[in-house]
Amino acid sequence: MTDVWFYHLQRLPLESALPKLLELSLARDWRVVVQATSARRLEALDDLLWSYAGDGFLPHGSAKDDDPETQPIFLTIGRDNPNRAHVRFFVENAELSPVLANPASAPEDRAILMFDGNDEAAVLAARAQWRQLKTDGHTLSYWRQSEEGKWEKQA
Repeated sequence: MTDVWFYHLQRLPLESALPKLLELSLARDWRVVVQATSARRLEALDDLLWSYAGDGFLPHGSAKDDDPETQPIFLTIGRDNPNRAHVRFFVENAELSPVLANPASAPEDRAILMFDGNDEAAVLAARAQWRQLKTDGHTLSYWRQSEEGKWEKQA
């Protein structure tokens, strides 16, 4: 069963934290899926990954690009997993349970839900997902940003 990590954003916004975690995933030779819930957020993530580093970018694609199965990072608003991702990031309150219940869409190693601790609706949604995933039998971990912006495992 897929391990699920909850990343509680408190100090850095998603736009700062996600690219760093994507870099770490690629450094491990992991393929990645990032799942959002709106086309607008997907476009913003696409733009972010092209311009994230001043002298470079994070290689990625989406359904509008050719050969999605070869993309190191695949952006989606659906449950697709064409690159057979090792890790799948869920942002914008994307629901984990339906994806993890289907072996064709679930990541090989890890699912990560990133949620904004300054958004009460996002916190409540994350708590509800935690309860559901615990009931489903997943191994869960909770990570929070320290004062310095580093990730510290809390549970």
